[in-house]
Order: sequence, then C-alpha cells, then structure tokens
Amino acid sequence: MFTRTESFREFIRFYPMVSIIVAIHLVLYLLTILPIFPNYWFFETFSGVNLYIMEGEVWRLITPIFIHSGFSHMLFNSFSLVLFGPALERMLGSSKFLFVYLLSGLIANVATLLLEPLTYTHVGSSGAIFGLFGYYIAIITFQKHMLSKQNSQIILTLCVVSLIMTFLQPNINIIAHLFGLLGGFLLGAIPYYNKKDFSKSIKSTANWASSKRKSAARQSPVKVLIWAAIIIIAIVGLLAQK
Repeated sequence: MFTRTESFREFIRFYPMVSIIVAIHLVLYLLTILPIFPNYWFFETFSGVNLYIMEGEVWRLITPIFIHSGFSHMLFNSFSLVLFGPALERMLGSSKFLFVYLLSGLIANVATLLLEPLTYTHVGSSGAIFGLFGYYIAIITFQKHMLSKQNSQIILTLCVVSLIMTFLQPNINIIAHLFGLLGGFLLGAIPYYNKKDFSKSIKSTANWASSKRKSAARQSPVKVLIWAAIIIIAIVGLLAQK
C-alpha cells in the first residue's frame, strides 16, 4: 500500500493530484531561491504570519501549505506525500483527495492562528499530511475491511510515533500537527454516515486494492525492508521540520 511499484509515467497517470502538489512544492521552492523576485519577497508574501492574517491577508491560511523553509523541508514533506497520498487519492478520487488535503491544512492553519501568538510564522504541508493520517485512522475506525490488518497496524504505529515525536522535536508546529490530524479524522468520519455514497467508494477501489495486494505479495523481502527504511526516514524528516 505504501510501497511504490509504478514507473514515473504510471505514477503521474494514477495519482495526478499528488503529482501536481509535489510539482507545486518544487516550483515554489525554486521561486524562493532563484533571483526572479527580490530577496525573500515570495516567502514573505505567502508564508503564514498570524499578524498579517488578522489584518486581512487571508490567503496566508492556504499558501503556507505549499511553501517550505528549505530544501530538506520541501524534500521530506513531498516524500511523505508521495508515500502516503497515492492510496487515498485512489480511494477518494483526485477532487475529493484535494479537498481533504487542503481542508486539513486549512484547519491546521486556522488553529495555529487562534492558538499561537500574532508574531508566529509558519510554512509547510505537515498539517495537511497529518490530515491524511487522520483520514486513514477514520477508515480503520469505521470501515476496517477497507484496509488489511497489516496496513492498519502500520498506519496506527506511524501515527503514534509521529504524535510522540511531535512533542519531543524542537521547532515543531504542534498545533498544526494535532489539528491537521483531527481535521482529517473528522473529514474521514463524515462520509460513513452516508452508506450509499461510501458504497461507490468501495466499488471503485476494490479492483485497485486487489491488484496492489498481488503486486505487494510478489515483492522480495529486501524490497520490503528498503521501503520500510524509506518510510521511517520520511517520517523522521517530516517531524524534524517546522
């Protein structure tokens, strides 16, 4: 589920929204370092600054989701999205996936605005990515048959480790992580009250899930260990950034 067996072209075709978001990360990062704009203009204009948001610059509630403070910040957040985003995009469809991703990030940034000082500044997509974790937890809670026991255990373990590390690592936007996780969980819980709508999601993902299980079964133990190491590195990198 979290190992990638697709070619580059297949990845773009199967997961267009994840691909677009990662491309936006890269383009915006380049715009912050290339001498196209005055020094730091792009970063200062679109980063999340609570004081400026309160003064009416409400776009700063969304734009920080796509901006990062440095190359490693951008790399690890994008890497985490590539690992954990595709399965949800396949389950939900690209439009619903984008809705969940952006709304989770928005919830995280609104909570940051309300609970952090006016001088607080933040960038990064970790709140939105934690929203994906929250959505996975909602699936595990309300529709256990959608995920294998092994994948459910992996997700829960990653979430527990991520939450623990959130409180141990310095320079972490704890509010964004917690409320992004909560927002994603609530967004994931809401659809399960509408059985008709959710049945469509089950039908649309049944064949895909079956093919992914067969593909995963064919992978060698070495590949599994490599991908496990990659996932751990991505989580550590995600939590090491503000």
